[in-house]
Amino acid sequence: MGLPDTAAYQPPGVDGMDSESGAVARLLYTDGITALKGAFSREFAERMREDIEAAFTEARGRTGGAVGRGPNRFYVEIHPEQLRGFVELVEHPFVRRAAGAVLGADYEIVEVGFDIPFAGAKNQPWHRDFPMPEETRVEHRLTSLAFNLTAVDTEEDMGPFAIAPGTQWDDSPEFNHGMFPPKSHYPRYEQLAVRKYPKMGDISVRSALTIHRGTKNLSQKSRPVLVLGVDAKGPAKAVEHGLQVSRGYWETLPQRVRDHLFCPVVDELTPLTQKHNIEGLVMGEEDDDEG
Repeated sequence: MGLPDTAAYQPPGVDGMDSESGAVARLLYTDGITALKGAFSREFAERMREDIEAAFTEARGRTGGAVGRGPNRFYVEIHPEQLRGFVELVEHPFVRRAAGAVLGADYEIVEVGFDIPFAGAKNQPWHRDFPMPEETRVEHRLTSLAFNLTAVDTEEDMGPFAIAPGTQWDDSPEFNHGMFPPKSHYPRYEQLAVRKYPKMGDISVRSALTIHRGTKNLSQKSRPVLVLGVDAKGPAKAVEHGLQVSRGYWETLPQRVRDHLFCPVVDELTPLTQKHNIEGLVMGEEDDDEG
């Protein structure tokens, strides 16, 4: 299990990339995560938090608007125009470079959402966000990326994100639903684990297959994090997530952004009912003494 030989997992086409793109791609194929500090201003992060809080209030006011990812932890998907900085985000050179280098020039934006662990959130079980695709298992090719932007300065007691580098290649029939490793594997993940403490304005990108967990929030503060999901060209995943843009908003978007948005253009947005429920995360860890 894991990454037996990093040289065997070099991303396709890396030799033809510029040095920065190649470096990002190599880190995603080896560690499974990389980041850029100070990619955005703190003012950008503050506006993002305002938009997250407004969207969360709206989502919690209707059935199916938010989905639990453990005790006192919620996930909400939103439409791009609910985020004032959407264009600035997807046009950032780091986003374009990472997505293009790993997923190809015709990558598709499939998901915009946010995760909020509140006070009392517990350790999540170690997991990946979906089962390993055949392209990854057979061809050792990554087909999706998740970008994360924190809306707060992350501190130790706020339940920081923990990730086990290199585990995007872990493949075992013991994984429950292809996503949850058995507890017998936990000591290895604990040994590999790195906790992340991003500041407002930082951005990270990871393979959602890399084994990770949210840790328990011992503070009285929430830790909202924006999620941007991007896939290699394929079936219309944005439709599965319910992503839409209004006709008026679509007309304001630069063509370069439109080229990566494969979702319905509608006269009026339909409020999103959350579909990306991960049942194994709902209860949190039964044994919550760790971390």
